[in-house]
Amino acid sequence: MKRAALYLRVSTFEQSPQNQLHDLRQFANQRGCQIVEEYTDHGVSGTKARRPGLDRLLMDANRRRFDVVLVWSCDRLARNTKHFLQVLDELNELGIQFLSQREAIDTEGPLGRAIVVIVSAVAELERSLIVERVRAGMRRAKLDGRRIGRIPLDVNHAALVKDRLSGMSLTHVAKKYGLSRASVVRFVREAQTRHSETN
Repeated sequence: MKRAALYLRVSTFEQSPQNQLHDLRQFANQRGCQIVEEYTDHGVSGTKARRPGLDRLLMDANRRRFDVVLVWSCDRLARNTKHFLQVLDELNELGIQFLSQREAIDTEGPLGRAIVVIVSAVAELERSLIVERVRAGMRRAKLDGRRIGRIPLDVNHAALVKDRLSGMSLTHVAKKYGLSRASVVRFVREAQTRHSETN
């Protein structure tokens, strides 16, 4: 029975890796693998080459702690072809098999390796096209005179600071002025700093 490592990644803290985990555990069972470790990167973009979970997985791969790495999808491992292939090459040199559930990819044979290169290249192209479409839309909006980004809030800073310093709760002040609690704290701190500098 092959020893398996699961690698999971979600881009934001609002997302949960539980769906990936459930599917991968079933996938490992179907493949007759024994899960020895699960590595998770929570709230980390796939564009980042350095990630705590992935770094730990590669360190353990060098220690030969497992025989196969299972991922839910290729884009969980990396968002660009270069990094994706670097990770695969490292695993391949260590004699560690790579399996992707969604794309049904298995690097054990040369055909699987070729498919991996094609799939990752297409995924990178798709991401580049999305980025270019967003940039084109922003350029068009600027030409049309439309504002890009968040509309600046028209907040009466003096009244906000006065309300907060008079004893109004942080949550109440934030709701009253339509701001986050962190913004209220920042405005009050800035006002206090200005006051101390003028005295």
